[in-house]
Amino acid sequence: MSQQPIEIVEVSPRDGLQNEATAFSTEDKVALIEGCLSAGLRRIEVCSFVNPKRVPQMADAEAVLAHLRPEAFDGAIGLVLNERGLDRALATPLEEINYVVVVTETFSQKNQGMSVEANLSVARAVTRRAKEAGLRTSITISAAFGCPYEGEVSVDQLYKVIRQVADMEPFEIAIADTIGVAVPRDVHERITGAQQIIDGRPIKLRCHFHNTRNTGLANAMAAVEEGITTLDASLGGIGGCPFAPNATGNIPTEDLAYMLDRSGYELNLNLAALFPVVDLLSHKLPKPVPGLLTRAGLFPPPA
Repeated sequence: MSQQPIEIVEVSPRDGLQNEATAFSTEDKVALIEGCLSAGLRRIEVCSFVNPKRVPQMADAEAVLAHLRPEAFDGAIGLVLNERGLDRALATPLEEINYVVVVTETFSQKNQGMSVEANLSVARAVTRRAKEAGLRTSITISAAFGCPYEGEVSVDQLYKVIRQVADMEPFEIAIADTIGVAVPRDVHERITGAQQIIDGRPIKLRCHFHNTRNTGLANAMAAVEEGITTLDASLGGIGGCPFAPNATGNIPTEDLAYMLDRSGYELNLNLAALFPVVDLLSHKLPKPVPGLLTRAGLFPPPA
């Protein structure tokens, strides 16, 4: 029995690469993005407009965008963390941006150099300006399940931020387990609460899971069971936040796609075509990528 279509937002060119010590050239990043497009991935986080001194791997955002084919911009996403980043994004052909709001005070200071309240104020300004310029704007709520500095994040703490973000009316809110501490029970509870908060508003919910403690795929399935139809993932399972200690690895796109495909969900994705793109990453990085599907192969094997 066919289930509802699931959209995978590919984050390897940004969230995947930002924490890697290995330098990737502009050409490498463009090849990665083109490989994703060829396999059927349409929404791709292609760059980040952040301070290059803080995240050197993302220093060539404009150069990457200059080398993409025009159709890539139908689903290309750029990360912005402040109004300066938005100014840079507005000078490019991008049609979609993502902003990040961190739930906890300490992590907010580490990640964006401001309090949660100040960050929400900037988010309002960025969202308003982006809308006026005709950009689709999503907001990721980071550390939604736990904080590397403050520990447990209560549902009340999370819901307070979701309410304020929902009032900005982005087209999409992403709930992010930035340090990979969630388990399916947490996902069921927090997604249900988030859905109740945005009920009746034209806002989609998206989920972003890290596999730091090997619960990412289980959490993704829990989110789908709650009606989530858009999930972030990174080819090979690479990535992590530079400002969150030990926050390794997103859920691997190919492993997620295999699980969902075998479970009857429509993906509009050529899973086999992802294998050479993962190989590109594997040959560039100094150690094997965490994803497992490309090691084991598809099942049943292609005829």
